[in-house]
This record gives sequence, C-alpha cells and structure tokens, in this order.
Amino acid sequence: MTATDTSEKHDWTVTGMDCAACATKITSALERLPGVADVQVGVMSERLSLRLTPGATGLEAVEATVKKLGYGIAPKGEATGKRKFVLPTTPVDDHDDHEGHDHEGHDHEDQQGHDHSQPDHGTTAVEDHSSHGGPGHTHATAPEDIGKRWYQTSKGKLVIGTGLLLAAATAVKLLASEQMALWAFVAACLIGVAPVARRAFAALRAGIPFTIEGLMTIAAIGALFIGAAEEAALVVFLFAVGEVLEGVAADRARASIRALAGLVPKTALVEENGVTREVDATSLEIGQVVMVRPGDRIPADGTIAEGTSGVDESPVTGESMPKTKGPGDAVFAGSINAEAALRVTVTKSAEDNTISRIIALVEEAESARAPTEHFIDRFSRYYMPTITGLAVLVAVIPPLVFGQVWATWIYRGLALLLIGCPCALVISVPASIASALSAGAKRGILMKGGSVIESVARVTQVAFDKTGTLTAGRPVVTDVVVLQGSEVDLLAIAAGVESGSSHPLAEAILRKAAEAGVVALPSSGAKALVGQGAAALVAGQAAWVGSPRFASEKGALNSVGFGRASVLEEAGNTVVVVFREGHALGLIALRDEPRDDARQAVAHLADMGVASVMLTGDNARTGAAIAGALGMQHRADLMPDDKVMAIKAMVKIGGVIMVGDGINDAPALAAASVGVAMGSGTDVALETASAALLRNRVSDVAAMIRLARATMANIRQNVTMALGLKAAFLVTTILGLTGLWIAIMADTGATVLVTLNALRMLRFDPEKR
Repeated sequence: MTATDTSEKHDWTVTGMDCAACATKITSALERLPGVADVQVGVMSERLSLRLTPGATGLEAVEATVKKLGYGIAPKGEATGKRKFVLPTTPVDDHDDHEGHDHEGHDHEDQQGHDHSQPDHGTTAVEDHSSHGGPGHTHATAPEDIGKRWYQTSKGKLVIGTGLLLAAATAVKLLASEQMALWAFVAACLIGVAPVARRAFAALRAGIPFTIEGLMTIAAIGALFIGAAEEAALVVFLFAVGEVLEGVAADRARASIRALAGLVPKTALVEENGVTREVDATSLEIGQVVMVRPGDRIPADGTIAEGTSGVDESPVTGESMPKTKGPGDAVFAGSINAEAALRVTVTKSAEDNTISRIIALVEEAESARAPTEHFIDRFSRYYMPTITGLAVLVAVIPPLVFGQVWATWIYRGLALLLIGCPCALVISVPASIASALSAGAKRGILMKGGSVIESVARVTQVAFDKTGTLTAGRPVVTDVVVLQGSEVDLLAIAAGVESGSSHPLAEAILRKAAEAGVVALPSSGAKALVGQGAAALVAGQAAWVGSPRFASEKGALNSVGFGRASVLEEAGNTVVVVFREGHALGLIALRDEPRDDARQAVAHLADMGVASVMLTGDNARTGAAIAGALGMQHRADLMPDDKVMAIKAMVKIGGVIMVGDGINDAPALAAASVGVAMGSGTDVALETASAALLRNRVSDVAAMIRLARATMANIRQNVTMALGLKAAFLVTTILGLTGLWIAIMADTGATVLVTLNALRMLRFDPEKR
C-alpha cells in the first residue's frame, strides 16, 4: 500500500467454502469489481478481507457478489446464518473433560463474537456447507435452515425428495409401466438439478464458465436428451448426497481450530470494591481483577494477584501436567484453575490474549501457502478446460470421423464432463495443512502456514541457542573465588554492577548476594557491554563484571587468575571476573543446567537423520562441556553477527531450523530456513519466528519435524489418490466401461476420501516415535 493509497480494509466471515477452489472463485469474482484490491480468502478460517477504494464499489455490492455465488457472508463479528449438524462422534477438543467447567453442552463465543457452541458430551457440532469444492462449487446455508438438523434443511429435503422420487420411479419400473417410470425419472432429475443449474448460471454471470455445477447441469440435461433419464436422476441424487457429505467432511478440518475459541469462557467474575459481579469476558479491561473459582477456566491473560493453585495449561500449550502458580505468576486465558480460588489482574484485552493470538496465527497461516499448493492451483486452472475439451472431442470425433453411434459417444462425453472437477486435487493440500496446524496447536506447536510445514519437512540440521533454549535459562552460582579482599566485598561490588539488570547471569549473581545476606553497594551509570559484560560506578569507583578474556584485555586478570578461570570453564561453568581498574577482585562461576529433555531431544533428531549444533556466545570450554554432555556439535565465542554467518553457512548445505528465544537471536532466526521461538505464549514467541514451541520443550523440535514430515506424506497420498482415481476413470469412461453414475461417484468419492485422509492428521501424535 502506497503513501497515497486511500483504500480501506474490510473483513467478512464467509461460510460454505470446502476447498481452495472456492476461494479462487470468490477472489476472481471480486477482483472484477472496480476499486477492489488485495482480496484474500481463507477457506479453513472462513475469512474474507480486501481493500476498497471509497466511492468505487460499496460493501453491499461485495456481499451481493459473494451471495450470488451461493456463499453465506456477513461482516466479521456478525452471524452468517450457519446451521449445525449434531454427529455422534468424539468432540474435537481433547480438553473438554475437566469436571466443574461450563464447557460441556454450553455455548462459547470468541472475541469476534462468533458462535462456537460446544456440543453435548459425545457429539460434535459441525456446520453444514453442503456442497462441493471444485472451481465453482457453492455451499452456503440458507437463513431459514439455521438451527435445523440436516434432514430438515432445504438441501437435506432435496436429497430426501430426489431419493424418494428415484425409489418411486424404480418401483414403478419394476411393478408397472416403463413409460410412467421414465417421467418419474425425468422429474427426479429436473427437481434435483434445478438449484445446481441456478448456481452454475450465477458463476457464469460472474465470469467463471468452468464450474462443476455447470458440467453437472450439462451432463444431466444431455443425458435426458439421449434417453438416459434413469442414470441422469441417479447422478443428480448422488451429487446432492455428495454435497452434504463433502460439506461435513471439510468442516471437520475447521472444527478443531474453531474449538480453540471455545476455550475462553463467555463470562467472568469481576471484583470491584469488594463486590463481585458477572460480566461478558470480552468486555474485560486491563487492570481489572477477576475471581477464578476452582474448576473454572481463566477468562483473560493476567497475573495472579492473590492465591496459589495448580493451573492446567493443557488447553493452551498442550502441557499435560498442571503447574503450581502463585502471586506474580502469569496465567493464560483458557487455562483451568484446578485447585483453589485465584484473583487475577487482567493484563491483556480479549482480542490480544494468548488464545486470540494463536487463533489469528493459525488463520493467517493459510496465506503462507506451500509451494506444492501453488503448483496444484496452477495445474487445476488448466485441468477442467482440458477435460471439457476432451469430452467434446470424445462426443464428436468418433461419430463424425468413424461413423460411430452418436448416443453412445455423447454419453461417454457427458461422463467425462463429470470427471472434469479438480476438487479432490485442489483440496488435497489445504485440508492436510489445516489439520496439521490444528494438531500442532493443540500440543503447543505453532507453524505459520503450509510454506513453513514444507520447509520444516526438508530440514537436515537444527541449530540451538544455548541459554534458555538447551538450558533452563536460570543459571546458579556454583563457585566464588576470591582473588583480593573478602567474599562479602566481592559480592557487594558484583551486585552493585548488576543491580537493575534482567540478564540471567546478573539475576543469578543478585540471588547469590541476597542468599548470603550481602547488600549491594550503591551504583550509578550501569551499562551493558555487548559480548563482554557490564560496567558501573560502584561506591564512586569504576567496576566491571565481565568475561575472563575481557578482564585480561583490560589488564585486570593475570595468568594465575586466568588459569583458575579456565579450570572452572572446563567443568562446564560460565565464569565472570569482578574487577576494578587494574586488578581483579575475584571470580564467580555460574552454571545453567541443560533442560531435562535436551539430551533425549538431540538423540531423537539424530535418529531422524537431523544433525544438531549448539551456537553460543559462551566460551569454548563451557560450550564444549555442555555440547559434549548432550551429544551434539557446537560453535562458541559467537557474537550475534557470528551466529548469522554460521546459520548462512549451514543453509548452503541444506535446510536449517534455528531455535532461540526470539529476542537476542532474532537475526539468526531470520537467517535460517525456519526460525523457531521457544516461549510460553509471549508476544515474541508467537510473532517473531516462523514457528513457536509454547511448552518450552526441546523435544518438541523433533515432534514438529515429525508432524511436518507426516503432513507432507499425507499430501503426497492425497495427490496420488486424487490423480489416480481421475486417471483410472478417464480411461474406463472413454473405453465405455464406466458410465455417468460411476463418474459422479468417482468425483465425489475422491473428494471425500482425500478430505477424510487429511483429517487423519488431527489424530496424529508427533510425540510418538
């Protein structure tokens, strides 16, 4: 967008889309409108966003265009007229079984106001979009169908009606006159094909001639003209059934993502002046205090003001074990308070809480499409016109050139038309990607789109930052070596230099001084020295806390002191020197222990053929000790720029994941094929890198790679299935071995099979080896 661009961004919720071809159809139609730009359609998130130039095209015109194509649309935050099916299946949300919560059988609303009703136990609410997803399938739910079961809706009644007519016609054929049966078959065909034809003409008027509705209409009417009324009626009935089945199957891929919004309760108990009142959770403001009773879900991101309790964060991070949290600790919206009452101070508004940002990231991930998806989209643009042309040639050339029977070859041409829909192929990638994104999000693994999943699947190397990634990020002082003066003086000066610093080593030194009962000397002018340490005026004199190399360069650490520091470093400690001008006061050794799962994670990566290397700014001896204990390679004494150069060198060899904290490692994260941030739902962890691991587990890196590889394998299965079925029935149709009803079953069946195969990713457990 340029500085002079006066266009405005607008967002809608669009219902009834089953695959990427639906998005292409909407995009193509809207881009024809004057003043419309930057059209983006998310199939699984049901989102439409675009920019409008004021005075060119109105909002009403945009909505009318989408509605003519047969989709439901409403401004974001308003209802679009969705109806729900109640299917006897397991709820998508794996965390809906906690006692004392209001999520079973109750409605939940996300921050945008969308309805995300949780079903009764043992059922899953699934929206019906009742249609196919080829380049031009339409599926919107009529307003009068809201809240009805599938057989009560207009499309359900159409399926039942055409089915009854088909059955009646068959009975008449068997028991009475075939002439009477013929008219019954014609009636069943015309009644069933009428709404399909309306959608086909709407797409044609929008400039989209090649749609499965159009091909279906031509095939059905053509079959009537050549006397195949019975097959025409059967094909229309199977197509109508397929629309319902495909709509349900495709929406299951969305259901798990949509269930995230249902984790946040609709209401909250706000405390004001000692009085508790119930308010809408979306209206909570920063600074308000909410009461969270045992068994309730926490309604907002915040910090605990009063109380100590076990908090189950599994709905947010996938971490199965509850964490004991008390005053000052952060909590996430959607987490479950398991034990005692808590008073929580709200720190994030509803639209900015962790759940909302996870949902937004998953939705936005659709725009980062995989290269495979781009290729398939390009292929599908030519597939339908090519098959249509081939169908015309099959219908015309044998009778004209070889004197064959017209009815036979027209029939085969019509059957070929029904194979012309590339829906199964087009949906093969986004359905798998959406399922994988959802499966990962439930386990605290966030990947920002198909392009990231494809990149992760190809990696052969993983680079880890040390502090806070491979290690716990909470170093402790292991040794204090006095070179001059007393230990009390040493700690007092060190604490004075480090006062106010949030660096992990500084916090460890301050904790050690506090434990020893040492009060920090007054200091001023404190500053960090990048890659070297820190300096300040302590008790009126300059003082430093820095690396042994820096102290030696300043002429403060002699060879004896340097030797003692080396011994401590070889044991895996990080050593800092406390010194004043020209002389060292002593050494402080600190150790940041590796995370419990770090060694196992490195072993798992090795088993998968992925090499691990540790990149650290620490000294070579400490780096070697920790890397050796974990069984991995290492590069030490690296400044931030050096880490970037190391990553770039690794990228030349193959795909690289860089895992860091998302702050100090930002340049290296950006240089890698995939940057992964470790974090428990912080802004940085969710927004800096291409992926985020919310559970702070090193082992989740291997799990993420497993998930990505399984997703790409699933996509390859889907593409093979879709193309294989199309190719097989293309040949059998031309040879006359299969007819119209087999062709429509092949089309619908391929789409359903591909979607169901993609949905298997929802149950994939990336933690299983």
